[in-house]
Amino acid sequence: MISSLSVYLALFLGTLAVALDNGLAKTPPMGWNPYNAFLCSTTEQQYHTAAQNLISLGLSGLGYQYVNLDCGWQGKARNSSGGFTWDTTTIPSGIPALSSFIHGLGLKFGVYSDGGFFACDFVGGTAHYLGSLGFETSDANSFASWGADYLKYDNCYAVSTTDFVDFNPPFQTETHYTTMRDALLATGRPIVFSICEWGVQDPARWPASAVGHSWRISNDIGPPASWDNLFRIINQVVPITQFAGPGGWNDLDMLEVGNSGLTLAEQQSHFVFWAAAKSPLIISTDLTKVSTNSLNILKNQRIIALNQDSLGKSISFRRRYTNDHDVWAGPLSDGSTVAVILNWQNSTRSVTFDLTDVGFRSATASDLFSGKSLGTLTSSYTATVDAHGIIVLKLSGTASASQPSFTFYDAAASGNTLAGGASTRSVSSSITVVGFVGNGGTLTINNVDGGVSGGTKLLSIDYINADFVFTNTDCSNCRNAFISINGGAPIQAQMPISGQSWDILFSGYLVSLSGFKAGKTNSIEISNPSGWTPDFYRIGVSN
Repeated sequence: MISSLSVYLALFLGTLAVALDNGLAKTPPMGWNPYNAFLCSTTEQQYHTAAQNLISLGLSGLGYQYVNLDCGWQGKARNSSGGFTWDTTTIPSGIPALSSFIHGLGLKFGVYSDGGFFACDFVGGTAHYLGSLGFETSDANSFASWGADYLKYDNCYAVSTTDFVDFNPPFQTETHYTTMRDALLATGRPIVFSICEWGVQDPARWPASAVGHSWRISNDIGPPASWDNLFRIINQVVPITQFAGPGGWNDLDMLEVGNSGLTLAEQQSHFVFWAAAKSPLIISTDLTKVSTNSLNILKNQRIIALNQDSLGKSISFRRRYTNDHDVWAGPLSDGSTVAVILNWQNSTRSVTFDLTDVGFRSATASDLFSGKSLGTLTSSYTATVDAHGIIVLKLSGTASASQPSFTFYDAAASGNTLAGGASTRSVSSSITVVGFVGNGGTLTINNVDGGVSGGTKLLSIDYINADFVFTNTDCSNCRNAFISINGGAPIQAQMPISGQSWDILFSGYLVSLSGFKAGKTNSIEISNPSGWTPDFYRIGVSN
């Protein structure tokens, strides 16, 4: 029997999905925001200059249309009727005048507010800029009357007037965003709603697509810019790429292209990955100082077209060669496939892309970054790639590769060996995993079939890892497992999160390992001498 609550929730969620299908953000928004360049101290003149530079540098014609406010523009007290105010020192001409100026240039205007008592700042929460909590209807009407086309809605002071940043609030954060969503819709003005909840409470699975046009999947990308920040965010998007689509996008945060802290190759990788993952492309650098090389990255029309592809499908994680390279891929509207290969190493080197990692044995390829045709690729493609650089290929005329078959071994099966604290945990009536592997705990899967000849086997691993973090760590938003075959040297596997709760499986993490013997006497041992591994459900061994 279906409960009345279940019916109510189904109807409610259905209403949300329909309500937000208002024709906006059918492709990821593109524009400019000052935060990574100027923090919370952007002046009216800097907004004017940025808007003019979007035009003079040829960016607006490529799709960068939104000029968005960020923190620091707001007043600290409401007017006598409870209305939103602005800082008259920072914005002396007023927000309506700034909006008119930007619209007069043919661009779109975005405002910033916060779903809390006060807004975010860069001075430890002491600024106490106005937030919109409790004033959603009034503020939405103000934003609409000023001509806002976009609202970035932050998440500071969401719990109380004394709790600046709370990554684990004692309530469902979604409620603050649905309230503002409804208030924006009631204005009748088309306003793109950018949810900036820092990835708190797994918004992609609310689903946030019923609440906003984009949702942040992680904590801030910076400042300062760093390769470690990119690694943290890339790992966090792994389990949720399927939630992106026309009208609702995973937001990997604003672009650091043009800012110090990233090499030119890292800026290219950053831009290509964000574009292919269908993240909004919001430039966040000082456009009066941007280098020609960084500007050329931002203006690459083939990569922009990848981001704006009408199919709206994000690339998804396909294969990680730990400490070597990643392979991601996704479909495009013309029937082709984009493949993205990231060089994790700190040196320029040859990187070989195996086409079977994206399901093909041959394809006609072009390099989307350079535009160069590569002809027909068979089996693999090798290129010289800069440290932390990227390969981005458009594959068409593809021939499918045969897919490996696997024999699966449940981690919790009775014949396996759990030692040093490793133990089983029931996830559901049909799934039991082995956890507390690492820090002395080990899982050994026994009696594994190495086939008639043994040798090297492809392993397909199903696991759970909800160990997500909001700051950079040794393996940000991933866990390390060290896998040994028949007592041989262990091989490291960096395994990204499967989701933000310990009941979401990631299936099909692939790693190739040697050392198998013929017959059914093989063992697979998993350990980590200085940390925890994921919880393991099963391991498949290629036949």
